[in-house]
Amino acid sequence: MINIVSRIDDQVKVSNVIVSVSDKQGLDKLVPSLLEINPHLRVYSTGGTYLALRQILGEQRSSDHLISISDYTGQPEMQGGLVKTLDYKIYMGILSETYNDAHAADLARVRGVAFDMVVVNLYPFKATVADKGVTPEKARANIDIGGPCMVRAAAKNFIRVAAVTDPADYSRIVAELRQNGGRISLRTRFELARKAFAHTAEYDAAITEYLNSITLDRVTGCYTMS
Repeated sequence: MINIVSRIDDQVKVSNVIVSVSDKQGLDKLVPSLLEINPHLRVYSTGGTYLALRQILGEQRSSDHLISISDYTGQPEMQGGLVKTLDYKIYMGILSETYNDAHAADLARVRGVAFDMVVVNLYPFKATVADKGVTPEKARANIDIGGPCMVRAAAKNFIRVAAVTDPADYSRIVAELRQNGGRISLRTRFELARKAFAHTAEYDAAITEYLNSITLDRVTGCYTMS
């Protein structure tokens, strides 16, 4: 059964944010600004982004505001970072609707939070395959799975969640939050959703183009077949 929503908020206060990015440009300005605007904000992060944010925030602010997604979900990352964010508790927090008692009960049952903003950009697949010496295995390893899933979930739920995929948008988002008491508008969430779906569509198109450009013989040449 599909949920049909009839009541939403124009302005949504940003209190819980997922940050998991390949391109870490601008994080040193974005995240401290978010904490300045909302001193109670919590940031949930993974892998290299988590380590970068610990350096940016320092020990005390990291202790107060930064949470490892593995600690939040109770599941360690799969070796090689293959599975980090593909977790029911994460997607419940992204896709839950504000005025839905069943969703609120689900979140309470797993001790989850509703995420208001998802800051994600994807593994650099296009840049990787632009290297003439790239192997099919290296290309395959740079196909992002969890990132596009989070982006699409956040963009689908633009009625409550801001899907942020481009570091160039950080400054205008911060400016809006400062002006609106830490709240982000439906107009901005909708614009970000459009951009997010374009981002994942372009990403998938680049993967398709690359796979169509290589032969199976070139693929099997990367491995020892058993």
